[in-house]
Amino acid sequence: MPVRLKKFVGMVLLVLLVVVYAIVSTAFAVAQLADKSAFIHLAFYFFTGLLWVLPAMLLVKWMEGKPRR
Repeated sequence: MPVRLKKFVGMVLLVLLVVVYAIVSTAFAVAQLADKSAFIHLAFYFFTGLLWVLPAMLLVKWMEGKPRR
């Protein structure tokens, strides 16, 4: 796959990942954590705010990988 196309596809997937992840994690928080304390909310959003980085890292690593010959 050409490098420019690979980076474009990766960028689109990265934006989709962030949008879908934010919607799902917020929906989960609203549904499950509505009656919990502020500390639980803080811990949940801290954890989920960092968790999306793992798949994003793999995606960026794929984008920056050397093209096959």
